Amino acid sequence: MRIVNCTLLFLLLSIFVEAQETYIPSAENLQNRKQFQDMKFGVFIHWGLYSMPGDGEWIMHNKNIHYAEYARLARGFYPSAFDAEEWVADVKAAGANYICITSRHHDGFSMFGTRQSPFNIVEATPFGRDVIAELAAACHREGIRLHFYYSLLDWSRNDYFPLGRTGRGVGRNQQGEWESYHRFMLGQLTELLTHYGEIGAIWFDGMWDQPADFDWRMREIYDHIHTLQPGCLIINNHHLAPLEGEDGQTFEKDLPGQNSSGYSGTATVGSLPLETCETMNRNWGYSLTDRDYKSSEELIRYLVRAAGNNANLLMNVGPRPDGTFPERAVERYRAMGEWLKIYGETIYGTRGGPIAPHPWGVTTQKGETIFVHILEPEDELLFLPLEGVEVGMARWFADGDMVPFTRVPGGILLQTGSLPHATDHVVEIQLQ
Repeated sequence: MRIVNCTLLFLLLSIFVEAQETYIPSAENLQNRKQFQDMKFGVFIHWGLYSMPGDGEWIMHNKNIHYAEYARLARGFYPSAFDAEEWVADVKAAGANYICITSRHHDGFSMFGTRQSPFNIVEATPFGRDVIAELAAACHREGIRLHFYYSLLDWSRNDYFPLGRTGRGVGRNQQGEWESYHRFMLGQLTELLTHYGEIGAIWFDGMWDQPADFDWRMREIYDHIHTLQPGCLIINNHHLAPLEGEDGQTFEKDLPGQNSSGYSGTATVGSLPLETCETMNRNWGYSLTDRDYKSSEELIRYLVRAAGNNANLLMNVGPRPDGTFPERAVERYRAMGEWLKIYGETIYGTRGGPIAPHPWGVTTQKGETIFVHILEPEDELLFLPLEGVEVGMARWFADGDMVPFTRVPGGILLQTGSLPHATDHVVEIQLQ
């Protein structure tokens, strides 16, 4: 691993001091935002030392494991079955277009070779390989965009101070230095953005650990990223309205505008590209006992509803400590991929359609084509409020058979007939 160029870092930091107040994204960034929206489906990967106990990614906090004892897990971390090419093949089979992987989670362990701390997979484990480098190479070869999850909080470092709401029982002292921690983060972000090729996005998490008035100096961090890679998108899972300098907005375990998970109470939907992140079972990280997987049909429908809400779906998998995806996850990804082979045109490259989401389903749109996704048929007739537009034709997307419709005040009435149970009934509507 190359040593960070300190002169370059100092120069960049001096530029940040005079950073402009209004963020103006580059042309490359704007293009990447559009590409991000077009991709529609990504795979989230939560993987780290926490996979070894097999009790989720928050085990260090949940069990109040002393940070020094937790660090000993690294001595036995040897993911002998890890194969970046196989991971990427599984992602492509799912029909996903990007990967977001945890480069460093809240436990503080880095899954890449970093000069900022010896607590990383290259130096602290017998495995000694940079899995992020191997995954980056495989992604670049196969045309899969790579995003990095990066935790803003750290349960292992004493310079993460003041202590936040979490990780208070893991044995750290309470005399840290925020400047030191801030430099550490900027150093790691420099490595992530200069050692692994073009990166699609940095996906932050953990800002919620400190009080609302805490100064994370996020704009300085954002400007640092955009200086290194102007096209790199910045997404922050802070559960708030978008902040200056961000390029996308994510919603944890919820569709945009909803708050069923309790995380998005103050997160108004902004104008930036949208994303929903969700788990297949109940955990983000690998769990030995969590077999509560959503069905393939549920996951496909969630992807459809996300697209109908003008959002991407980032669907998570927690690899085992040996570096393999659980078979149940692979089965569901492949089922999603098989569905997308048929219906991908109604999802990829679309935007949320002109009709607001309803219990019966959603709409997506691409140019002059509207795709009506009927997920829960309610009647043999479906009213679509398409007032002021001229509908030329309606047909079933799967077989091309025409769907009769009647023009009525305020829109059209689709004569769908009685529909059998299916994952999704899609009607293609061509506008004139």
